[in-house]
Amino acid sequence: MNPAYIAFVVATGLFVGIIFCLDLGYRIGRRSSAKDPESTHEGIGVIEAAVFALLGLLLGFSFAGGTARLETKRQLIVQEANAIGTAYLRLDELPVNDQPEMRRLFRDYLDARLRVYDKLPDLRAAEEELERVRELQKEIWSHAIAASRNDPTQNTARLLLPAINEVIDITTSRTIAMHTQLPRLIFVLLTSVALISGLIAGYAMAKRKSRSWLHMVLYAAVISVTVYAVLDLEYPRFGLIRLDTADNALLQLRDSIR
Repeated sequence: MNPAYIAFVVATGLFVGIIFCLDLGYRIGRRSSAKDPESTHEGIGVIEAAVFALLGLLLGFSFAGGTARLETKRQLIVQEANAIGTAYLRLDELPVNDQPEMRRLFRDYLDARLRVYDKLPDLRAAEEELERVRELQKEIWSHAIAASRNDPTQNTARLLLPAINEVIDITTSRTIAMHTQLPRLIFVLLTSVALISGLIAGYAMAKRKSRSWLHMVLYAAVISVTVYAVLDLEYPRFGLIRLDTADNALLQLRDSIR
């Protein structure tokens, strides 16, 4: 399922949940006020402050973590484009007879790398493309090793092999980054605290004779939109936040080596 759709559903559900908690808190507060109006709101200020401080901390932590992971993914794309481009240029060090096959393998490799992320969010299809990537890595490495043995200058071993090794290493880094998101426990804690904060805010609102629907809707909207942004940061290929600019580096590289 598309993560952007899931993020929208979660944010909408959280909005409705916070409105419900605000209303429930208000009802509980009004009932308590009717029984004991003098002590209903005594001694709860510290608890309110602690819950809202925790909510702010969780939102800040989640947003900052998502932003950092987004920047890491962007930098890894640029690093991979640079690594593949450098390795491709160093194919000139190969014997002339070995160059056409290696250039073909590099073109196939770059196409396979792009298809990995085109297949998302279908993880099974993406994993199949990753397996194809691994096979091409082995072929490229084997051809480079064989060519280095026939190179009396040893330029292939000194220049090309380290570049190919970097191309392979960056693939592992990007794969790990692709599967790294906000820990589920932190997200569950975030949404739980958001709902609890709504309950507490509704209870505090019971000092009024009637609900302030404007404040209730605004509060629920701000929290739910922020949570949506946090989720959107974690899946920057499907929602409003995108990696298109960074992806263009690989697309331009593919077009340049055809």
